[in-house]
Amino acid sequence: MINILFPLLTQDIPKTMSDEDVVKEYLKTQNVAYFDVLYKRYSGKIFGKCISLLKDEEYAEDSVQEIFMKILLNLSKFSGKSRFSTWIYSITYNYCIDRIRRKKKDPSILVEDLTNHDKETDVDDTFLMEMEVGRLKVVLEEIPVKDKSILLMKYQDEMSIKEIGFTLDKSESAIKMKIKRAKQKFKNIYYAKYKEA
Repeated sequence: MINILFPLLTQDIPKTMSDEDVVKEYLKTQNVAYFDVLYKRYSGKIFGKCISLLKDEEYAEDSVQEIFMKILLNLSKFSGKSRFSTWIYSITYNYCIDRIRRKKKDPSILVEDLTNHDKETDVDDTFLMEMEVGRLKVVLEEIPVKDKSILLMKYQDEMSIKEIGFTLDKSESAIKMKIKRAKQKFKNIYYAKYKEA
């Protein structure tokens, strides 16, 4: 039991303690030092996700605070069915998508193009992995935010299909199709911009 007169300090928590154990201890003791550990571990990553989706540093900074408030209020709902980092990414992703919808007031930009998917061929991963970084960034800025997000989850964050499915609340087969479609959109934009490639 933690002595209320001498609260646990962040430096007293072992650095090797897993996220899941830190969550359990926070829920058991309500000692803010445990939540501070989670904040220190994830605030930079969450900021990076926010800035890549929201494209505005001030929005991203505000969003980090609001996302951590959501995490704090919902920590007891973390079931451990996925990694804690996946659960946090899910909250971050959904928050940013909602903020983009509110900002643009045009949800149609996030609606998938459901035409001509039967004609699509699968785009080889090496097409993305071996691309020059400057061109990669340019094309990522031009594809719809949902397609960009799912490609970043898979190739930058190296999330599994199952983890992406959890994040987006979709089946694994739906995620595979979304990745395939996002890669095709990426390829189409790439060749439209860089015809000589």
